[in-house]
Amino acid sequence: MSDRIIAACDGAAKGNPGPAGWAWVIADAEGRPERWEAGPLGRATNNVGELTALLRLLEAVDPGTSLEVRMDSQYAIKAVTQWLPNWKRNGWRTAAGKPVANQELVEGIDALLAEREVEFRYVPAHQVGGDPLNAIADQAASDAALTQEAAGTALGAVEVPVPAPARTAPARAKAGGAGKRPGRTTSGTIKAKFRGTCPCGRSYAAGERIAKLGTRWGHPDCATATPGGAAG
Repeated sequence: MSDRIIAACDGAAKGNPGPAGWAWVIADAEGRPERWEAGPLGRATNNVGELTALLRLLEAVDPGTSLEVRMDSQYAIKAVTQWLPNWKRNGWRTAAGKPVANQELVEGIDALLAEREVEFRYVPAHQVGGDPLNAIADQAASDAALTQEAAGTALGAVEVPVPAPARTAPARAKAGGAGKRPGRTTSGTIKAKFRGTCPCGRSYAAGERIAKLGTRWGHPDCATATPGGAAG
């Protein structure tokens, strides 16, 4: 059996920049989520959340550890695997001569990577049948961004966060529903656990029915609207 640790991490920003959070989750030998941690970042960007999540994950595993990290952020992966060597050679300047964004976080990750054998695996976010560890990290980061509170197994959490689409099974369509306007049925909706903002720009309250709109959540009536902004 391999001694490699399988983990996922993710960041979220509600507004980008906006209330932000980070999270990581580590699996046991059978691939099941074993421990996780999430924390708030105040107001920050999604990229800061992604890099912070990776930094915190690397800090949580011992030097010498062999680790597979699953992330849905191509920016974070490329920053520390492709762009980093050139940034260092150029005195932490981009090819355009501008200061590297989030330099302190990238430097911290670079130092931790030197002491660990890490393989990065990109996994698309918000996909039906997608990577379950990444989905948990995504939800934990989103929860931390909304609540601005730390959480995790080390803080006494018994259960791992349940990804939003799986919180409540979609209601079955009732017979005789012909004539209803698209987007106005409760089928495929869930009750929001936290207050949030719909892609239309209007907010929704905790406990209000919401539906998946592209990669975000919002009012069921806005199902035909084009999602805007960055998803966390």
